[in-house]
Amino acid sequence: MTELATAAATPDQPVRRRRRSVPALAWPVLGLALAIGGWWLAVALFGVQTIILPAPPDVVSAFRALPGDLLAQTGHTAVATLLGFALSVVVGVLIGVAIAAWRPVERMFQPLLVAFNAVPKVALAPLMLIWFGYGRAPVLAMAFMVCFFPIVLSTATGLTTTPADLAELVRAMDASRLQTFRTVRLPAALPQIFVGLKVAMPLALIGVVVGEMQYGESGLGTIIVQTSGQGDTATAFAAITLLAMVSIVLYYGLVLTERLLLPWVRATTSVR
Repeated sequence: MTELATAAATPDQPVRRRRRSVPALAWPVLGLALAIGGWWLAVALFGVQTIILPAPPDVVSAFRALPGDLLAQTGHTAVATLLGFALSVVVGVLIGVAIAAWRPVERMFQPLLVAFNAVPKVALAPLMLIWFGYGRAPVLAMAFMVCFFPIVLSTATGLTTTPADLAELVRAMDASRLQTFRTVRLPAALPQIFVGLKVAMPLALIGVVVGEMQYGESGLGTIIVQTSGQGDTATAFAAITLLAMVSIVLYYGLVLTERLLLPWVRATTSVR
């Protein structure tokens, strides 16, 4: 009887999975359609001028007029975002490990990190122009300053919140500090570290765009400043749309990386 029940339930499982996967793909498309429809309807109902808020067809036309230039600048912005993010990951993880490993480091530098994070980064823009001049260097520096603090915080938090039973187990096995870090603390901290990475990725893009607007020579931020200053709001909105697409792709690329590297997290946590 149990075997018959199992066999009868098995064919329904792929169907249920398909039913669950359809809404997962349909909801974002529906949300995007509603947002674009509301935007288009607002422009049409209130008669908003194109220079103030272009309609979606105007944005599409602006992209079709300069597809090569816009896609090339999108590539520059995406590469700068990845470079700034990678630099933040390296430095942020190292600082987080140092804070978690040595209490004097935490007491000396954590207040300074909090103070530095509280300073509006735009206030440093004139100084960064003096330090680095124009080009990619100040753009990467801005991206680094904006997004490295969440990585430091998540790394330090993850490494200092190891489950007590695992910590007691490695102590009972007389493991060294390096062995404990490699086999217990770091794997246990990876989910928390990825939380910081997912927070930092969009911030890296924001930092890059701010840098490009201030002192960049290429990228979508430069396009937005140039076209909005000329009254070409449709092209500026096309660049903003491309920025949103870059942010979505990079964020969900990081989510996919987390799922591939940490498959055990989804298996050991509850699902809504």
